[in-house]
Amino acid sequence: MEQITIGIIDDHAIVRHGLKELLHKLGNYKVIQEFDNGEDFLAALPLEPAPQMYILDYSMPHMNGIEVLKALEAREEEIKVLLLTQHFDEQIINEAYHHGARGFLHKNCTAHDLKFAIDNIIKIGYNNVSEILKRIRNYEMTGEKKPTDIVLSEREMHFLTLVCDERELTYEQMADSMNLSVKSIEAYRATLFERYGIKSKVGLVLFSFKYRLTEPFI
Repeated sequence: MEQITIGIIDDHAIVRHGLKELLHKLGNYKVIQEFDNGEDFLAALPLEPAPQMYILDYSMPHMNGIEVLKALEAREEEIKVLLLTQHFDEQIINEAYHHGARGFLHKNCTAHDLKFAIDNIIKIGYNNVSEILKRIRNYEMTGEKKPTDIVLSEREMHFLTLVCDERELTYEQMADSMNLSVKSIEAYRATLFERYGIKSKVGLVLFSFKYRLTEPFI
């Protein structure tokens, strides 16, 4: 099995050391980059070698985890980030997801929770998928203006609306709703993935949420 490489951004050396030791014991993980603050991390980008994902602490001096995520978003850095925090705060979690976090864990999580989150982020792009869908649907924030290069056909809009449906429809159910074959639905999905650099069903929901393209975001 290919080794999963990880970067850690946390201002406490003992936390970084503990995470590193835990990850090495959990399985095929290797910490290859460490930073004690967000500013140094951002200044070092692009990294060589670049980890496949990062574990980012929320509570850091000078620049907290959300500010780091916002900076990555502004630079259009496609980086997978798992946010860790010792405070369960709805606003923090909502902002983290809105600005690109791929998952969230409380610092009191178990080793199993950490392994599960990392594997999900690597394999499907996100952890806490059902939680993310619920939160972004209820997050009251003005959507960004739709870029002029986002042009969707009527069928593509219908497909995207079904993807964002609160019933969390399967592709088979979407096909029934649109009177199409599953292969046709998969073709719409593949087209949007390729056109807009999207990699998962959750990514489609986040795409619609970001630009307020479909119900329930408009």
